[in-house]
Amino acid sequence: MSPKSGTPKKNLMLFSGRSHVELAEEVAKHLNVTITPQTVHSFANGEIYVRFQESVRGSDAFLIQSYPPPINEWIMEQLIMVDALKRASAKRITVIMPFYPYSRQDKKHKGREPISARLIADLFKTAGADRIMTVDLHTAQIQGFFDGPVDHLLAQTVLADHIRETYGGADMTVVSPDSGRVRLAEKWAQQLGDRPIAFIHKTRDPDKPNQAVANRVVGEVRGRLCVLIDDMIDTGGTITKAADALLAEGASDVVIASTHGILSDPATERLANCKAREVIITNTLPIPEEKRFPGLTVLSIAPLLARAIQEVFEDGSVTSLFDGSA
Repeated sequence: MSPKSGTPKKNLMLFSGRSHVELAEEVAKHLNVTITPQTVHSFANGEIYVRFQESVRGSDAFLIQSYPPPINEWIMEQLIMVDALKRASAKRITVIMPFYPYSRQDKKHKGREPISARLIADLFKTAGADRIMTVDLHTAQIQGFFDGPVDHLLAQTVLADHIRETYGGADMTVVSPDSGRVRLAEKWAQQLGDRPIAFIHKTRDPDKPNQAVANRVVGEVRGRLCVLIDDMIDTGGTITKAADALLAEGASDVVIASTHGILSDPATERLANCKAREVIITNTLPIPEEKRFPGLTVLSIAPLLARAIQEVFEDGSVTSLFDGSA
């Protein structure tokens, strides 16, 4: 009895949760596809129901979801969507989380603490995810929490291109808000044209979240435009205190650049009232109108996500998008 031959084909399908549909639609536009229609609703007690309205059998499924508040609801929704795709026989499921949830809880500082970032990876693996795609992890070792491929995309190019085009002619210093991000500052400095770096020496009480004390500036900042970088802005306390410290040390101006704009209250008020010339973030998280202010610039991460999705779908190289430095 001879085997029957078939024609294998690849079929890219894009899916989106409800937390940041605008980003998913922009990604779909860059990929020249449409978001797969679905039925999603919540019952009166908060339970989430999902059903896809088209067959997903054998598809290369890409499921995008961001995590603004209420973060736990959006995590659960994406987990349920992954389960639905697995049970509907999707061939490969890539979970796209532009902002990795619980990424600040990546290790134990004290006894009896969880490692919640690992728990997130385990949940998605158990649900049926084959691959994770994310942007600017809080710490790179989170990639090792997931038992499968992790595409760690870098928003640095998106942010740095804007800074180079806007402030390229200025005497510039790249500043890390703490000593832990000095290596990242070195990469920024190289990309911006071999600029000098500095960092803020600060202390933080582990029993008081979202509170930090800026102590002193290490590096030459007097008379220079300081590009203050970080991976996320939550309440804005750390970054605005760092900006104040730089200006107190004689910096001519401060530009703040960060990938993830969580912007929990009172971040908008703090950033709007700080003396930074510009605050630059990306749209990995939705930025509603009430959180925007005149000095805020929101850059789109959608083109980068779309290029990475295309590379994964075509079995290409995601690393090539970052000149081999990803």
